[in-house]
Amino acid sequence: MKVISWNIFNGQAANPTEPAPDLAESVASLISQTGCDLIAVQEVDENQSRSGNVHQLEIVAKAMGAEHWGYARAVIGTPGFGWRRPTESEKTIQTETDSLDLTGYGIGIASRVPVKAWHRIDLPASWFGIALAYPTDKGFRLKYAKDEPRVAVIAELENGFTVAATHLSFVPFWNYFQLLILSKKMKSLPGKHLIIGDINLPWNIPERFTSWRSLVAKRTFPVYKPSLQFDYILAKEDVRARELAFESSRLSDHLPIGAEVDF
Repeated sequence: MKVISWNIFNGQAANPTEPAPDLAESVASLISQTGCDLIAVQEVDENQSRSGNVHQLEIVAKAMGAEHWGYARAVIGTPGFGWRRPTESEKTIQTETDSLDLTGYGIGIASRVPVKAWHRIDLPASWFGIALAYPTDKGFRLKYAKDEPRVAVIAELENGFTVAATHLSFVPFWNYFQLLILSKKMKSLPGKHLIIGDINLPWNIPERFTSWRSLVAKRTFPVYKPSLQFDYILAKEDVRARELAFESSRLSDHLPIGAEVDF
């Protein structure tokens, strides 16, 4: 199975002074180069005016020809500009059969491999935030950002893999704490386990300080001069893996990563 993780930066361009490339075309190009079976995407807009009032995960799924997708909103509103925590009734996993009627922001999985079951795990936000760089027409500017609630969406696949996709906190140490919570939750689920996504931990910390093994070694951020690896494909068990190669995209401030995995 070929899997990809990509923080799509809600469809923005890698260079904020350039127009954003088309999301569907960018995903289709990536899939055509790799033959990907499953993609996990982070920073996904749901009916946001800034991204054309579309559901971006639905666009991703259609672009790769995936019949199965699951989306978990982390917040209602727009991070950095105004958001609130989802209520318990809003903490759902939307699939290809559900209505799409909220303005949210979250993560998702699109899969060509049939999904037997979906799971959602909510991860606590830090009580403090940090200054982050936001793109503007005049370049990047620092702005204090309150930490957001985080979530993992998990797909039990018919091929024997269980894949958890997530986007962990940008707050140092808190993201490691969230990874430990997710790792513990995964123990109760069947199959061979993968955790993929924007983990926000540099210097291969997930492999060095947990029992998970990183299947990809690639600097992914910032895209214009990659110096840190924030994005990972992690395996719990001993699976065979081969890193996927593809051309860089002008979409997002993160580079995608990919691996072919097998028992």
